[in-house]
Amino acid sequence: MGGAIGAVTPLRPGLSLSTMAGSISRAFSMKGAKAVAIQINSPGGSAVQSMLIYKRIRDLAEEKDLPVYVFTEDVAASGGYLIALAGDEIYVDASSIIGSIGVVASGFGFDKAIKRLGIERRVYTAGEQKVSLDPFQPEKADDIVRLKQLQADVHETFVDLVKERRGRRIHKAGDMLFTGEFWSGKKAVELGLVDGIADVRSKMREMLGTNVRLKLVTPKKGLFGRRLRGVFARSNELADMEVSVPSFADDLISSIEARALWSRFGL
Repeated sequence: MGGAIGAVTPLRPGLSLSTMAGSISRAFSMKGAKAVAIQINSPGGSAVQSMLIYKRIRDLAEEKDLPVYVFTEDVAASGGYLIALAGDEIYVDASSIIGSIGVVASGFGFDKAIKRLGIERRVYTAGEQKVSLDPFQPEKADDIVRLKQLQADVHETFVDLVKERRGRRIHKAGDMLFTGEFWSGKKAVELGLVDGIADVRSKMREMLGTNVRLKLVTPKKGLFGRRLRGVFARSNELADMEVSVPSFADDLISSIEARALWSRFGL
């Protein structure tokens, strides 16, 4: 699974349950499968889509009684790490970026710009908070308070899931894990956020024997060459990886936002 999570552009959607459900289902339905392995390379994005993907993986893991192994490539941060928690074990490269267990909201303020340009903003609503955080109006303290409370609720859900899935492995690190900081894969092993340093092929051969066969499962290619996203399955074998084909139709603002997610981690 690779890319930002959520709707990145109209013609180039990011990771979401709708784009990944078919591949996830096929990986867990592979005849003779003994395990599912998922490769993740994501800087995060939508908290809701991250949780939906996580739940679908866990539901199928329990239904099919198959262990799930997650392997991180460059980054599994924020929502990317939340999805990684679906793994019974998580493996990384020593230089992978892991963590960023927090919630962020960002935007721009255009109220001064439109005033200089002589533009008058006209908005009509039923409900006094309907234009809360409108970027074309001056920022209001009450709006910020409400936003921070919303973020706190989402953050609490994330933190609870990390504690539930990682258990005593993160006991020594304590609450310093939940500040939004991120770490190298090597440090993440020490903190208990992941289980070790390994790549999918080597680890699966170590665990399941040198005759293990990896079978790639990818979603069907969508309209306009939309990005292929994969999940591997294993049948003596195992599952989960990702291939991507660039889309030629990017919405400029959405692309900048997606690029910003990656650049935060130096990628």
